[in-house]
Amino acid sequence: MNYFFDILGTTSLLTFFNYQQQVEQNENRATAYLGSYQCSLDGFLESVNNIPKKPDWDWDNVVESIVSFWLKNEDKVRYWQNNFKPIDSNILIVARIGEIEGLRYEFESLLDV
Repeated sequence: MNYFFDILGTTSLLTFFNYQQQVEQNENRATAYLGSYQCSLDGFLESVNNIPKKPDWDWDNVVESIVSFWLKNEDKVRYWQNNFKPIDSNILIVARIGEIEGLRYEFESLLDV
């Protein structure tokens, strides 16, 4: 399986928690969201362990995708590292990981309505 990773932006801890609870209801989802208090590779890798109901993915491959993103997207990583300066401890930087084929299926099903 192929996986993707991308940094999305920032949000409050409460907003992230509520959204993650909604997403977690679907065990067959194609994506999962990661929140970290710091824009670092270690921060996002640690947050993988905090996904309450993990989809049935190859998690070693997921971690490889996160590392690969970090190595191949230096400009985007630097942008977030330079601009993510939370004012308080209730702000997280949010990223999305997922399975490419599952996400494609989700998008195609939206068009079949």
